[in-house]
Amino acid sequence: MIKIGNSSLVRAAFALALLALAGQAQAVTEVQWWHSMTGALNDRLNDIAKRFNESQKDYKVTPVFKGSYPEAMAAAIAAYRSGSAPALLQVQEVATATMMSAKGAIKPVYQVMADAGEKFDPKAYVPAVAGYYTNPKGQMLSFPFNSSTTVFYYNKDAFEKAGIDPNRAPATWAEVVADAAKIKASGALPCAYTTGWQSWVQLESFSAWHNVPFATEQNGFAGNHPKLVFNGPLQVRHIADMQEWAKKGYFSYAGRKNEPEAKFFSGECAMLTSSSAAYGNIVKNAKFKFAVSPLPYYADVTGAPQNTIIGGASLWVMGGKSKEEYKAVAKFLTFLSQPGLQAEWHQATGYLPITMAAYDLTKNSGFYDKNPGTDVSVKQMIVKTTDKSRGVRLGNFLQIRDIIDEELENVWNGKKSAKEALDAAVTRGNEQIDRFAKTAKEG
Repeated sequence: MIKIGNSSLVRAAFALALLALAGQAQAVTEVQWWHSMTGALNDRLNDIAKRFNESQKDYKVTPVFKGSYPEAMAAAIAAYRSGSAPALLQVQEVATATMMSAKGAIKPVYQVMADAGEKFDPKAYVPAVAGYYTNPKGQMLSFPFNSSTTVFYYNKDAFEKAGIDPNRAPATWAEVVADAAKIKASGALPCAYTTGWQSWVQLESFSAWHNVPFATEQNGFAGNHPKLVFNGPLQVRHIADMQEWAKKGYFSYAGRKNEPEAKFFSGECAMLTSSSAAYGNIVKNAKFKFAVSPLPYYADVTGAPQNTIIGGASLWVMGGKSKEEYKAVAKFLTFLSQPGLQAEWHQATGYLPITMAAYDLTKNSGFYDKNPGTDVSVKQMIVKTTDKSRGVRLGNFLQIRDIIDEELENVWNGKKSAKEALDAAVTRGNEQIDRFAKTAKEG
């Protein structure tokens, strides 16, 4: 037995051990992920971060809820100026042009992945999803996370009560209004049809679905000075039709964002156009049989239907971080891209599986067979996009949407005709685009 009598040696050995432990602790690189997910989605997001942290020992991702999308973005801008920005920021898709113009404040995802040596192929992602977040060279600027698109929901019980075949969804707008008339006449439900996210559904996605432009310069993807053109003949026709449906009681306006979804899952409205991400909430709350089908279209429009466009948000990597922090981010994005994880996220939330591998995995598992209609959103997005259907990327797009909402409300309440309202929205919206271009140039 060896007896150590020198206490100074013991203390030195103990100090060295503590230093070794401290070195191990310091080896873990922590990055913050600011997001805007609430409720069950917040829980799932936290679980994803937890699983990544437990999958390896070098990096730690810490999710931080920062309020709504605009609130989180404002907080990140302030934090960047003070040198305390997060490594990852969840940003609503309509703010993509704003993030792209923030040179220095962001680091493109393709560059982060390349520098870290991570395999990253934009072609692995659903075309209409990847296309929205890539530059003209096909390089991905941000990482698609919670991606959704517009779909059509209908109450099968209400259809049956109104004498409509519950297993046949209305495919065209003419069929929608015919079914709405039957529902109103039968008294099956007090509301025949409503829509969530009216600008996104009835103008942005509507235009792409019919392969007509929303704005010039490929909807803002191909130039710095696009002009809004959603006051074209087809868009005016559609909004005028909806105004007529509102007068007849076939269409009920219930709010600018997702508020109308509650009108559907509560059993008040028989038909709804809104986000595919509403699926989980409808499943949870609806006390009736329902189905999901593609967005309706005008059958006399050549080239329709084309594809719907993306909604939701993506993850942007903020600038000014260390090499190790960027490595942590790259590892985490690789983790997020796993087909199994993406398939799980898609099936639980109604958001799109962002990769084709995740879609194939979900399809082969029999999920779509057991849950009819849950593949509608993907099928609407996996076709090759055109220069009119890739999406809409405009500066000050949040402000433009507010303007569109105001003008559409003028239509629904009878203050303006469809043409007057859309002409006004285009004029006012173009002023916002010009203002953004000027600010971006000065910045």
